[in-house]
Amino acid sequence: MGGLPQQSWWDRFQELLDDQNEWPAEYLFKFIAPSSEREALRAVFGHYPVTIRESRKGNYISLTARMEVRSSDEIIAIYKAAARVRGVIAL
Repeated sequence: MGGLPQQSWWDRFQELLDDQNEWPAEYLFKFIAPSSEREALRAVFGHYPVTIRESRKGNYISLTARMEVRSSDEIIAIYKAAARVRGVIAL
């Protein structure tokens, strides 16, 4: 994600999430990160199950998590936590 976007971006994103979902809802998160950041990215999801796959050469991982969330605030909190992981890209 290359750092955190400005607050106005998060506000628009939250408005979009609230317009398109009814809470609680299932949400699919997908991220790519350097393999060296596997544990840091995994830690963002706590006890929730995730699927992690390595790239062909093993330099990167992809992480997918399907979570039941109660609000757009929970989704934004996950994205902000993931953004702190070095080299992460949200899909």
